[in-house]
Amino acid sequence: MRAEGIATARRILCVFPRYTPSFGTFEYAYPLTESAKAFMPPQGILLIAAYMPANWPVRFIDENIRQAGKEDFEWADAVFVSGMHIQRQQMNDICRRAHAFDLPVALGGPSVSACPDYYPSFDYLHVGELGDATDELIARLARDCSRPDRQVVLKTGDRVPMTEFPIPAYELADIKHYFLGSIQYSSGCPYQCEFCDIPGLYGRNPRLKTPQQIVAELDKLLECGVVGSVYFVDDNFIGNRKAALDLLPHLIEWQKRTGYVLRLSCEATLNIAKRPEILSQMREALFETIFCGIETPDPAALKAMKKDHNMMVPIMEAIRTLNNYGMEVVSGIILGLDTDKPETGEHLLHFIEASQIPLLTINLLQALPKTPLWDRLAKEGRLNEAEDRDSNVEFHLPYDHVVGSWRDCMSRAYEPATLLQRYEYQIRETYPKRLNMRTPQQATWPNIRMGLIMLRNIFWKVGVLGDYKWQFWKFAIRRLARGQIEYLIGSILVAHHLIMYARDASRGKQNASNYSIRLREASVPAE
Repeated sequence: MRAEGIATARRILCVFPRYTPSFGTFEYAYPLTESAKAFMPPQGILLIAAYMPANWPVRFIDENIRQAGKEDFEWADAVFVSGMHIQRQQMNDICRRAHAFDLPVALGGPSVSACPDYYPSFDYLHVGELGDATDELIARLARDCSRPDRQVVLKTGDRVPMTEFPIPAYELADIKHYFLGSIQYSSGCPYQCEFCDIPGLYGRNPRLKTPQQIVAELDKLLECGVVGSVYFVDDNFIGNRKAALDLLPHLIEWQKRTGYVLRLSCEATLNIAKRPEILSQMREALFETIFCGIETPDPAALKAMKKDHNMMVPIMEAIRTLNNYGMEVVSGIILGLDTDKPETGEHLLHFIEASQIPLLTINLLQALPKTPLWDRLAKEGRLNEAEDRDSNVEFHLPYDHVVGSWRDCMSRAYEPATLLQRYEYQIRETYPKRLNMRTPQQATWPNIRMGLIMLRNIFWKVGVLGDYKWQFWKFAIRRLARGQIEYLIGSILVAHHLIMYARDASRGKQNASNYSIRLREASVPAE
């Protein structure tokens, strides 16, 4: 489905803002790859691009890959922008540059939907999801493409059902420059974790695409050149368990048809460990990584943040269950909770050692608008928006202690030998339990060439030029001796980023919250 019945053609420039580098954007891994320059294709703005009337030319630029330039703005009749809170400065910068060419600029996405007042300079604010506000924006631009006298705020009341979404305009994105592919099956989450803004933005009753839509999108991603992995960006892959069970047989059949050329990953609540009927089919569909918001191993803290569902299965038991289905767990962790104690950092390091999870995104607590946490802290007078802070929360523990604990955890958790030992565990205990499929579709010359390029880059930039080369070679020689080339490449791509980012973090060069908009050198525009 796309907007129809619009006779007047407009040229639309869709610009996605540059990310402030963070733990989860993997920029340190890009030089080790063949061509990666950005993390994942942005679903939202590519969906909007696909929804434009068929006679409206659309150009898409991801400023994580290249900056929109003079020729792009001169080509356009209007500019569309979308992004998250952490991209706030970059979104405002795009608006400023577009206004230099007297172009109307429309802003949509999760940040403006939560906080329209953050963006007074934009001509149009699109608050909410794809729907009647989108149609109204298109109609207004069709009638008059000059800048309005004052800001126009359009709020979606009637959403387009996800079953009627067009396939995102992947063809407009340079897919080969992304670290991962991305796809979305559902939107919304039934849980109400205190710190999370998903229920407030997208609702508690997950809305869904059809399995046939997902299969068509995967086909489109392959056609556009995606390789390696595709990430389901759903807020919670099992937010609707019946829907997940409906989708998985289609994914299994698609993998068989295409020769298992893509590995899959997703986000889900930890109570997925109670669903063997889902996990067994996820294994068959080649899901190899699952992000779980563990947040803390402290039961009292989980109860306080209304994440009791993480205690439906003992955390360590849940992690081992997922590992036994061949799925490596990635975990979200939060420091700075009201229940934290001076020794919480040490307890977290013990948990990391016990769980053998390689990748944990350790964040300081950040209160996001449209969350119960924000409302509670506002009532308690504990919000602090000072620009020199890594978090907007006034912690119960001293601020410097919490930040110092975060830096210490980052430094010690991602010390090279320690991290690579956790990957040794995964290679020994988890990866052998994955579906072992070798097909002709995988053994193509482009795939072989890509693997050789990554090996060359890893050997040179880590094994020769790197300052943890001895730990690397101890790990790498084991992999080479056992023919575990894919494990070597996959582990080091991620491990190198974690090691280098953690070093910056421990020296105070990175934000202690991935949701903080505190400016560092990261706001430099794409070259």
